[in-house]
Amino acid sequence: MSTPDASNWASLLTEQRNPASANIDAVSTREALAIINNQDKQVALSVEAEIDAIARATDLVAEALAAGGRLLYVGAGTSGRLGVLDASECPPTFGVSPERVQGIIAGGMVALTRSQEGAEGRSSGRGMRWVHALMRRASPSMPQVSSVRGAS
Repeated sequence: MSTPDASNWASLLTEQRNPASANIDAVSTREALAIINNQDKQVALSVEAEIDAIARATDLVAEALAAGGRLLYVGAGTSGRLGVLDASECPPTFGVSPERVQGIIAGGMVALTRSQEGAEGRSSGRGMRWVHALMRRASPSMPQVSSVRGAS
């Protein structure tokens, strides 16, 4: 596994300031809520445009799980936290074992409650070693990973 060149991260869309909310701290509460609401509407439109791709990805994960595979959510920051949250909800919601669906967040457990700036760029971290071990099927007690989903 290779880690993206950190010097290019600043140019990614997810790392840019949103011009629509540039002055959110200088407007009334009502105006701020309207800005947030208008931006939230964009999520539904973006998902709608990708329904076919999302369905294909979901079907691949379902097939992997049905065949006895595992699903790992891997992410950093808020996206990583949401991946860990979703993975933790799968056992009670869908009746899968916690070993079959897991979340991995850059920066480790402390990153769930405190920001770990730059953790996603540390390829030497425990999380990366763990993912590499799982991908190589490091021991018979660790079922092979069938699906890894990056959270961004």
